Amino acid sequence: MIGNKLKPERPGRIPVSDKIFRVGATIAGIYVLVMIALLVFQLTSESYPVWEEEGLGFVTGTDWNAVEGRESFGTLPYILGTLVTAGLAMAIGVPLSLGIAMFISDAPAKIGGPLGFVVELLAAVPSVIYGLWGLFVFRIYFKDWIEEPLHAYFGDSIFLFSGAPFGLDILTASVILAIMIIPTVSAVSREVMKAVPQQQKEAAYMLGATKWEMFKLAVFPYSKTGLTGASILGLGRAVGETMAVTMLIGNATGIAAIPSSFFKPSQTMSSIIANEFVEASPASIHLPALIGVALVLLLIAIAINIVAHILVTRMLKVKEGAINN
Repeated sequence: MIGNKLKPERPGRIPVSDKIFRVGATIAGIYVLVMIALLVFQLTSESYPVWEEEGLGFVTGTDWNAVEGRESFGTLPYILGTLVTAGLAMAIGVPLSLGIAMFISDAPAKIGGPLGFVVELLAAVPSVIYGLWGLFVFRIYFKDWIEEPLHAYFGDSIFLFSGAPFGLDILTASVILAIMIIPTVSAVSREVMKAVPQQQKEAAYMLGATKWEMFKLAVFPYSKTGLTGASILGLGRAVGETMAVTMLIGNATGIAAIPSSFFKPSQTMSSIIANEFVEASPASIHLPALIGVALVLLLIAIAINIVAHILVTRMLKVKEGAINN
């Protein structure tokens, strides 16, 4: 019987299972870094001709001409279009997502469960479906009920609402993007809010807090880091979305694509690639230019994630410091 008993591990000895796990986790981490490095290297090498031809003007230029013999490529309008549409989508979608998450996390199980399932189902809808719905249904009503009244009341005094609304513009594309990021942001936010200890909420109620004050005083401070992470996930989808934006943003090119009004057609980096990649000739620098746009998009996405990581890290440090004090 004594011989069948498990022998205790020697002090300082690492179990074999832990060694295997450590090696596997290290390989997985290295794999991610290698894939990112290979992506950057491949995109850089394939787009080198356009960088050699345009230099920094490829990032700061506004002209986009693919005619052979008169090629000129500048991505600034598409960078601005990407950032503006993603920013508008976040401004619209994140508050709605937090409101949905607040309701579901605090609702009775009979209501919150089915509603949460329906919201999660929206994340499974392909982006092309959102694009088709927005193109043939949503933009018509949105133009008549929202864009034209905004233009009538503010078009003469606020430049952001100038220009005749057509429905295929920055604002329409941004609203569809906001609808697309709501399932992701709300689902993650809901789980983060549910993780808040019930004692926190009950303590707020015992102090006489209303439901809104309970969220403000007990839930939001505790889940601030997770909510920020959920918002960054939504921003990542908004920045990289292609098909729905391509169908709804109007697809202007060159200097005409600079977003100077919500009702103006524009284009994002993803949409310019989707629109012109098939027609690009390998014999000219048109194809390297599109690959260069992809490289810029990748670098912007990496930069956004790095900034988000820094913000989350700072929030965690402040929270730990508050707890220690």
